Amino acid sequence: MKISVVLGTRPEIIKMSSIIKHLQRGNYDYDVIHTEQHYDFNMSQKFFDELGLPQPDYHLNVGSGSQAQQTANAMTKLEEVFLKTSPDVVLVQGDTNTVLAGALSAAKLGIKVGHVEAGLRSHDLRMPEEHNRRLTDHLSSYLFAPTEFNAQTLRRENVWGEISVTGNTAIDACVDYLPIAEKTSTILDEIKFDDFVLVTAHRAENVDNPKVLKNLVTIFTKCPLPVVYPLHPRTKKKLNVHGLYDKLASHNNVQLIDPVGYFDFLVLMKRCSFIMTDSGGIQEEATAPNITKKVFVLRDNTERPEAVEAGYVEVIGTEPKRVLVRLAVYPDTSIIFTDPCPFGDGLSGKKILMSISDSSM
Repeated sequence: MKISVVLGTRPEIIKMSSIIKHLQRGNYDYDVIHTEQHYDFNMSQKFFDELGLPQPDYHLNVGSGSQAQQTANAMTKLEEVFLKTSPDVVLVQGDTNTVLAGALSAAKLGIKVGHVEAGLRSHDLRMPEEHNRRLTDHLSSYLFAPTEFNAQTLRRENVWGEISVTGNTAIDACVDYLPIAEKTSTILDEIKFDDFVLVTAHRAENVDNPKVLKNLVTIFTKCPLPVVYPLHPRTKKKLNVHGLYDKLASHNNVQLIDPVGYFDFLVLMKRCSFIMTDSGGIQEEATAPNITKKVFVLRDNTERPEAVEAGYVEVIGTEPKRVLVRLAVYPDTSIIFTDPCPFGDGLSGKKILMSISDSSM
């Protein structure tokens, strides 16, 4: 069986890392295709190097563009590779334009699609990611649901593919790499605060809306604890466009830093007091048994209700008054989470490949 692993962004590299390593160890016939949807070195190549992953077999240089342009460009280039390599299964992960492009290109060529992290739903149709994951689930022959809740969602939607509950490969990565990160990362030498809140914000519905972006700047500058903010290039551009960058960069409560590698980010998560984010993946990583941090989600919804139910995650929106009132009464960081990680035991990559192998027999 020939397996093609398609990825294009930092989260995909991280979440596919355990699958790629199991492919290596299991002597599978496989290749790795990188669309380069994230084309900045710190947002992409650095992660291959850090994680000890083989260099991709194909670099597609898809780059930026509108939602349609990026997806169409990726589809065209992926189709060319699939026609050349003839994989039996194409694995995609998550909800990016690369994921939808990979699924559509493969399905139209009669190639089976495996969707890693299937069944997540925000029910927010403003999010391009919501459309990408829903369509990919209905194109897939293999659906690898992180939790039983996700599997139930897929059953309600009557997907045609085979559903397997595998856990989330984000936990595999945290378990595998945090011990290494703590020995090798020097990022804490650059942080000027002893106690800090780790922040990320880059979702289109947040940073493309000037009002919401202004709200986020207010929240970060008035946060009860100092903020450390690895700034996504896209967010930096939007802050400059709306005249907000200087206010944020010059504030003594905020430290803006360049995008960091995965190891540095793991250490920042482990060391911070709590996290504020609009990211989905960070909501999972924070529940890993070797991290366990509270996450306040700067959105009105989440695709990870399991993390909310387990007490790790709280959705607080983007209105400054509501957010700041909540943060002001948040207890100290010695909170103990009694529920286990809801996203698996760190063996998801192995389970995914076993499921494919068993289905092909």
